[in-house]
Amino acid sequence: MGGLGRVRTYLCIDLKSFYASVECVDRGLDPLSTDLVVADPDRGRSTICLAITPRMKERGVKNRCRLFEIPDGIDYLVATPRMRRYMEVSSLIYRTYLRYVSPNDLYAYSIDECFIDATPYLALYRTDARSFARMLMDAVLAETGVYATAGIGTNLFLAKVALDITAKREKDRIGYLDEPSFKASVWRHRPLTDIWNIGPGTAERLARHGVVDLEGVTRLDRSLLEREFGVNAQLLIDHAHGREDCTIDQIRSYRPRSTSIANGQVLMREYSFDEALVVLKEMVYESALELVERRMVAGHVSLMVGYTVPGRVYRTQRRRFTPETAASASRKLSRKTSSRRYLEQQIVALYEEKVNPARPVKRMSIALGRLEAESCETLDLFTDVRELERERALCRTSIEVRNRYGKNSLIRGIDALECATARQRNVQIGGHRA
Repeated sequence: MGGLGRVRTYLCIDLKSFYASVECVDRGLDPLSTDLVVADPDRGRSTICLAITPRMKERGVKNRCRLFEIPDGIDYLVATPRMRRYMEVSSLIYRTYLRYVSPNDLYAYSIDECFIDATPYLALYRTDARSFARMLMDAVLAETGVYATAGIGTNLFLAKVALDITAKREKDRIGYLDEPSFKASVWRHRPLTDIWNIGPGTAERLARHGVVDLEGVTRLDRSLLEREFGVNAQLLIDHAHGREDCTIDQIRSYRPRSTSIANGQVLMREYSFDEALVVLKEMVYESALELVERRMVAGHVSLMVGYTVPGRVYRTQRRRFTPETAASASRKLSRKTSSRRYLEQQIVALYEEKVNPARPVKRMSIALGRLEAESCETLDLFTDVRELERERALCRTSIEVRNRYGKNSLIRGIDALECATARQRNVQIGGHRA
């Protein structure tokens, strides 16, 4: 299994309510017995809680809820997000793992979750998988005060599912799955969206064929799945049977055939058509600087603008964008370039063509795609090569100044407008306070 000819043992370790746990520990509070949410109250009562403590979950509060959705009878603390602090603790935890395993056997899946190939360490430490997981979890707790949960599996997929589903049923917060136990305990698990890599869209399409669990997937005709999901059908079939051949080494060595640069944000209030255009130009500028810094050029652009829907709370997850809620468009460029002026011209044109001027804007994102090395830049008969070089030189100078003195050390006039967001976002991490 895992392409190595023998059964392997993988761990998937998750830091329990990570952001909320860090805030509790920093306040000298127990994360398991404290009512606390991580949210920015300055964004209003509709702001999303980035994390809530296990105690809040026991009280029936949903993860990723909004402040106004928390019942009035619960007395809780609100901690403003501190992304830089969370990154510091995450780095400390990563270094803790490295005291026990090689970096070649460790893959950071997110800021609070990682995969570990435990196979060679069970003999090294003369232990079993559950005891090894406990060793790592206890080391993290002793180092940071943060509790962890673990899944153990004979492949990466089973380790992740063990973490997400079976670990919750265990007193020691450690779940285990191999293929036989997977079929016995997870095949009929519902909802399907609890299973790693199955989103609401996939679940909806399966439901049209009467499938509501993984066992149902195994009973569907392969040709039907291939018609419905194309090349993704094989992955769905393999996961329905608990199979996964990918290894950590393959993940670490993977290089995508194509890359892109994406930039998006949820606006703090409803923006008019013209106000949102200001923000859009700021986003294009930031993306163009990133292109220049990476010495790459783009051959494709795309745009998505989400409207405020009257009477609804705007959510970014588990919602398909429709003409009622959003406008989107993309365009292949006539030349491969990193020119901010040209990219802005193309994206603004998409914006003016597709966005309804009468609809309030709440969310925006752009992407520059089909990236290639700067040496692959193409020109047309109307390109002023000298002007293009002057623009690129100015971008590189701006990058040097910003890298040395901070992003807000050099701003443009447009950034000083009341509706602009760049200066505020420049001091944020991941769209939240640093």
